[in-house]
Amino acid sequence: MLVLKPGVLLTETEYGMALLDQASAEYWTLNPTAALILQTLLDSHGHGTERAVQALTTRYDDVDADMAAQDIDRIVDELRSAGLLTS
Repeated sequence: MLVLKPGVLLTETEYGMALLDQASAEYWTLNPTAALILQTLLDSHGHGTERAVQALTTRYDDVDADMAAQDIDRIVDELRSAGLLTS
């Protein structure tokens, strides 16, 4: 299950989503696709990847399941590298 690190706030924006790490005062912006991935993973209660793949392939006709899974892995790796996730 994917969880934001304590002290990381998120809000939807007109252009996707913004994340603020209160401890470091750094923020990140996510485009609509990355925002959909993160929100789906956070809301999925342990079934994240499958639901996120479904959400992406449903929203974007030109995205297949393999491409969606690669995008999900890339976004999660970037968020982990930035220290925004606890799991």
